[in-house]
Amino acid sequence: MASSGSREARRGRLAGLALALWAAAGAGEAMAQTQERADLSISQRRRMVEDQIRRRGVEAPEVLGAMSRVPRHLFVPEENRADAYADQALPIGAGQTISQPYIVGLMTSLLAIDKGSRVLEIGTGSGYQAAVLGELASEVYTIEILAPLADRARKSLADLGYANVHVRTGDGYRGWPDRAPFDAILVTAAPPTIPDPLIAQLKVGGHMVLPLGQGVQDLLVLTKRPDGGFDRRSVLPVRFVPMTGEVREPPAPPNPPRR
Repeated sequence: MASSGSREARRGRLAGLALALWAAAGAGEAMAQTQERADLSISQRRRMVEDQIRRRGVEAPEVLGAMSRVPRHLFVPEENRADAYADQALPIGAGQTISQPYIVGLMTSLLAIDKGSRVLEIGTGSGYQAAVLGELASEVYTIEILAPLADRARKSLADLGYANVHVRTGDGYRGWPDRAPFDAILVTAAPPTIPDPLIAQLKVGGHMVLPLGQGVQDLLVLTKRPDGGFDRRSVLPVRFVPMTGEVREPPAPPNPPRR
């Protein structure tokens, strides 16, 4: 006949085992839910790429592959994540937006970059476009004028392991001279005129893609010539947030002639 002490010990072991099984079941359920969410986001990305990007004419396999890999929902505020893969731009705070997936794919393809490219981006925003570029290029340098967005993008990119994407907080009008020249430059906010300092930092033969103008803008591809000028190609009308900072300042008056 078992003693009361042994019975208590056995009950204690059984209770401990039951608690461990309950905890394991809870952890297993949580892992299953996490995997289910991950599988859903992968499925949504594949549909986004096929329905919104490839069918509209962006066919570069490297670009489509990059956009299939980058988890767009992790660059969108929590309250908008249900729409992360929808065919639309979304607010990311501070009056800024994350571009429609098709526009991200189109602008990326127009850069014509490869694994050896060094790319400058003006207007980091959420960091999503920089992540797509980071999948394709050797190094990406991206500048965001709004500190809260720059800080959030820097953290998101670091958390996802994009060590080749470098974020700077500041005015992008003058580019990143100490990392120039660049094989390609992408501007994700619309300046009223083409920023000359950015053209100066673009390699000969390189492409700069940017929206230009006020209101409804013109999406342009500029290709730098050996003489320092550029060829200009218009792609389609777009609507981006305006580029802010020095580009909006009136030009300095000319110095009066000396007498």
